[in-house]
Amino acid sequence: MLRTLITGGAGFLGSHLCERFLAEGHEVVCMDNLVTGNPDNVAHLIGNERFEFVHHDVTNFVYVAGRLDYILHFASPASPIDYLKLPIQTLKVGALGTHNCLGLAKAKGARILLASTSEVYGDPLEHPQTEEYWGNVNPVGSRGVYDEAKRFAEAITMAYHRYHGVETRIVRIFNTYGPRMRLDDGRALPAFMGQALRGEPITVFGDGSQTRSFQYVDDLIEGIYRLLMSEEVEPVNIGNPDEISIRKFAEEVVALTGSSSTITFEPLPADDPKVRQPDITKARNVLGWEPAVSRSEGLKRTLQYFRERVEVPQTL
Repeated sequence: MLRTLITGGAGFLGSHLCERFLAEGHEVVCMDNLVTGNPDNVAHLIGNERFEFVHHDVTNFVYVAGRLDYILHFASPASPIDYLKLPIQTLKVGALGTHNCLGLAKAKGARILLASTSEVYGDPLEHPQTEEYWGNVNPVGSRGVYDEAKRFAEAITMAYHRYHGVETRIVRIFNTYGPRMRLDDGRALPAFMGQALRGEPITVFGDGSQTRSFQYVDDLIEGIYRLLMSEEVEPVNIGNPDEISIRKFAEEVVALTGSSSTITFEPLPADDPKVRQPDITKARNVLGWEPAVSRSEGLKRTLQYFRERVEVPQTL
């Protein structure tokens, strides 16, 4: 039986990965220090004899007894509200955490997949973004703690592949949404849905003309699985090219929820990307992957999750 370690396994994406690999018949070791992860995300997996939860911070030495076939390194604060509050921890998990996971992969002869991000492209001067684009990142800006942590993580992952022969994979994840997102994580979708369901004004930063490309979590998990099982060593974008302005996205959420919320505007945060859209030619050609869930369908599924968790005023 195959055995897989998923760091950050109690997080939004990590918990979905735990489910997927259990469904594929793997034994799953879920490792998380629960700084931004939530044990409720994997509570339903406790009791499965093929699932094990380990409370551990991967910036410290990582030891897992027994055989390991795969490692998926997803431990990291991933939303601006988290990594701006935890800048040192974010840098450490990208650097020391990745180093420790790569060392473990080398020791176990395991294949490792690094969760990288579209943020390695920074505020891009190339649009849409291909994997060959080197990015436009401000290393000393407030967002640099996340952007540069992931850029370093990619660099050391490729170094372990070239120097030690470790089997490595790198996924560059574009904006992803779905069940198990934290309501307070500061990202656009949970913020908009929470505000809309409560009938509060929806906060849009800047004039709302900045764009994002949102993908539903199920599509991402499928892309990650295909990448891990492929022979592709270089980074691969996994995202939905269906680009939309943040203002229009807010309007979609208001319409979907039937809310009376109005839209208010706040100053744009420093180094906030003006555009974001993946070029997924490589994923299509190499993995045979492309998104299958439309934004309208994905938002409906996500709304159902948030409706159960947002205290909605009786007037709505």
